[in-house]
Amino acid sequence: MDRTAKVTRTTKETDITAEINIDGTGSYDIHTGIGFFDHMLCGFARHGLFDIKLNVKGDLEVDGHHTVEDTGIVLGQAFKEAVGNKEGIKRFGSAILPMDEALVLAAVDISGRHYMDFDLPLETDMIGGFDTQLVKEFFYAFSDAARINLHIKKISGVNSHHVVEAAFKAAAKALCDASCTDIRIKGVQSTKGVL
Repeated sequence: MDRTAKVTRTTKETDITAEINIDGTGSYDIHTGIGFFDHMLCGFARHGLFDIKLNVKGDLEVDGHHTVEDTGIVLGQAFKEAVGNKEGIKRFGSAILPMDEALVLAAVDISGRHYMDFDLPLETDMIGGFDTQLVKEFFYAFSDAARINLHIKKISGVNSHHVVEAAFKAAAKALCDASCTDIRIKGVQSTKGVL
């Protein structure tokens, strides 16, 4: 089964094309115009074992908000499309990921329903040219477009770069686990028979 998707979204604020293979090897070709955001998404691809090609043109002369939020929307749509009808997937996934002094938990339910709980306090407002408020905006947009339940929680950590990077990698690993198939699962993993 080919679990890939390509999504393009063009607005007055952004022009984005994303391709994803959720059964990949973690290869990536990512260009958003925001260096730190590229770094986070490359780690997301690598540690989720997702092959991602992403090209983003956004109104960075305004700020990074539209670029980051719309990237979350497009990647979330692509992930949802690639997962398909959800037959055979494990549905749930979680990871507790350390990065130096930082420790972050991410948990996912590919339920077809959106919910996000985000508890990731950061010590700084900016990391390089990246506004740290946009971490929540990305994950909210992604989880809403993907129709998943997502929890991200900082357990410990002081360095904002480490905390945010741990969050992206933990979310990727949780998504990888949740989207993996298991031959023992017949249909969808729900007593309702629908996800």
